[in-house]
Amino acid sequence: MALTERPVALVLRALGLGDLLTGVPALRALRRGLPDWEVVLAAPAVFGPMADLAGVCDWVHPASGLGDMGWDRPAPQLAVNLHGRGPQSHRLLAALQPGELAAFACESVGVDGPVWRPDEHEVGRWCRMVTESVGLPTDPADLRLAVPAVDAPVQDAVVVHPGAAFPARRWPVDRFTTVCRWARARGFPVAVTGSTSEVELAESVASRSGGATMLAGRTSLLELAALVSQARLVVCGDTGVAHLATAYGVPSVVLFGPVSPDAWGPPRDGPHVALWHGGPPGNPWADEPDGALLEITPTEVIEAAERLVS
Repeated sequence: MALTERPVALVLRALGLGDLLTGVPALRALRRGLPDWEVVLAAPAVFGPMADLAGVCDWVHPASGLGDMGWDRPAPQLAVNLHGRGPQSHRLLAALQPGELAAFACESVGVDGPVWRPDEHEVGRWCRMVTESVGLPTDPADLRLAVPAVDAPVQDAVVVHPGAAFPARRWPVDRFTTVCRWARARGFPVAVTGSTSEVELAESVASRSGGATMLAGRTSLLELAALVSQARLVVCGDTGVAHLATAYGVPSVVLFGPVSPDAWGPPRDGPHVALWHGGPPGNPWADEPDGALLEITPTEVIEAAERLVS
């Protein structure tokens, strides 16, 4: 990447798809508020096309998790931590010796910033941090993405996404299958999606669903975005596809278990239904489905879906 004479703002959010999409309002605030700067997003390289759809940066510097960022340019004038509350992520950026570090307060690293609030919604959290640390206005509702210029694999589909990063947030296969069968009985095309690591899981759902199209491991990220942007309905757990549905204003039924929708759920004023049976916070990284998630029945999901498609 050629060096420029513009000041550089390096923004760290080296996490998953849902994390990127919930960070869009904060990222856009930085892009708008620093028009004469080179804004660089440190995130997984695969999200470059999504960053373009969101219009949040000049380019993506490949970074994943909290490993060595491989930053070989001069120190950025501003480093913004949209990754976490520290201390590891703070130290990663501080090691680059930026002119200024905008981040949540972390005494062990000597960072003075806004106080982290554990009960804050993910979208509002990062908007507040940018406003209080960088002094830029933000709009938490600014979540929409541009529609990618690729063909959707299936048009007007009910998109069913049974996977999630950890088993704690995966609703059982037989229940997703019941929802697929409902959609097929209503005459809707059904597309079952997933990552390359979720092919077996998605195949288990699609093969029992009476005509669903199996797309897990067969779409690019842009094709997945196109599919969701043109979908009739999305049914999924608390995962990145839910945030794609929000980004395109597509009706969705999102199933929550270990984490409350107050923290990661879709906007309350959108065409979305967040199903959750409450209770104390669970472990979102556990190896078994969360108890609150298992309390959600196929009947509840289908009733919510019927309301949305009607």
